Amino acid sequence: MFPAQFTYERARSEDEALAALAKYGSDARILAGGQSLIPAMRYRLARPGVLIDINPITAFEYIEERDGYLSVGATARDYAIEMSSPIRSRYQLLAATSKVIADPVVRQTGTLAGSLCHNDPAGDWPVAALAARAQIVVRGVRGTRLVSADDFLVDSFTTAVGDDEMAVEVRFPKPPPLTYGAYHKIERKVGDFATACAGVQLTFDTGGRVAAAGIAIGAVGAKALRVADGEMMMTGYVPTEELIGEVVEVAKRVADPVADNRGSVQYKREMAGVLVGRALRDACRLSGLKGEGASW
Repeated sequence: MFPAQFTYERARSEDEALAALAKYGSDARILAGGQSLIPAMRYRLARPGVLIDINPITAFEYIEERDGYLSVGATARDYAIEMSSPIRSRYQLLAATSKVIADPVVRQTGTLAGSLCHNDPAGDWPVAALAARAQIVVRGVRGTRLVSADDFLVDSFTTAVGDDEMAVEVRFPKPPPLTYGAYHKIERKVGDFATACAGVQLTFDTGGRVAAAGIAIGAVGAKALRVADGEMMMTGYVPTEELIGEVVEVAKRVADPVADNRGSVQYKREMAGVLVGRALRDACRLSGLKGEGASW
């Protein structure tokens, strides 16, 4: 199939992009990587009247650490995140996630900000954003605001970005020492949408207790879901196999999947728990801890 008719606008600066958004409003969509938007347009699941292409804005291509955050610009590609030395060395959750985004061809063009704005319930980056406490910089002609990932991801394919706004940057707090992360997902084949996925980030104190925890699951609800009760259960305690098992059960209760050709409700819920358990054990293994009853 072919997309419905649309107008193409090529923005060469942030100001041009924002002016176009102000002009066209809800009839416009931002084009960055286009790895989700273009297929949706081909099948006429999305029918924007105007496409505003921000790829010429080279100022959005950055990945840099500043002011205690890792800042990722709106057109920074997934492959650049995957190959980034700072991310590989200090942001384990992001590094693990970047390796399994779709396939290498998609990662050459896809963007982190675009994935969050698309907010597919089976997307990888929304899960990582929740677990890592990301913030999204949203800008419009009326000003700039900073939105937490929890507030940004509103519902399936819906975010907090207004009709006359765009996400220009994603920020991840720089992990303190003794922070470890992991990401796991299952899919029918490489590049397919996830059947279930889970991301974990744990910060430990010098006594081996969890000082802070981030746990999120995806493809098992209308959007990525934070396992908040599981985070609280981990915080302040040395991880044990028993504790991880309890968090797994919490994750299964949080999961709210629907049956489709990737699996039944029961299967997806079980897999969400399994993947949370794997990710927690990976983070503990990377920390060098050996908790009571440890199997990592």
